[in-house]
Amino acid sequence: PWRLMAGAVQSIAEGTQEMTETLHPNMSLLMKLDLQNLDSCRDILSENFIWHYYNSELPELEGDHFGIDGLKDFFKKLNAKGSGGFLVNVIDARPVGDELIVTQVCNRLDMDGNTTEFDAIVVWRVVDSKIAEAWEIPAVNTIRTIQSR
Repeated sequence: PWRLMAGAVQSIAEGTQEMTETLHPNMSLLMKLDLQNLDSCRDILSENFIWHYYNSELPELEGDHFGIDGLKDFFKKLNAKGSGGFLVNVIDARPVGDELIVTQVCNRLDMDGNTTEFDAIVVWRVVDSKIAEAWEIPAVNTIRTIQSR
């Protein structure tokens, strides 16, 4: 179904670590996030976690999704929009101070007989050593069809 390229986050984090000599603790936290098994992430996601999603092309998914169950429901609905394929490829991830991480991703989605990809930014907020909030903002005007069926 959908998956996060966790190895990419680790590679980027290791590259950042080489430049700064130490890995920011929030990057370590993000590296533990497993979108395929969100139930295993209860120790890193805040009990009051909020996923904010902005996408005028998918208004039925737009809005706030609360808790791990809300995030699981969001991805379930996103997966149902497509034909079972959703992939998140992390391009870059950087800590911003001690509270935020900004990730640049390229999402791939099978939908309406086509495979499309689109860029997005996800901003993660870390509070008390847990991921408390995230905002996903996709680039909806530059969606690319990479395979037509």
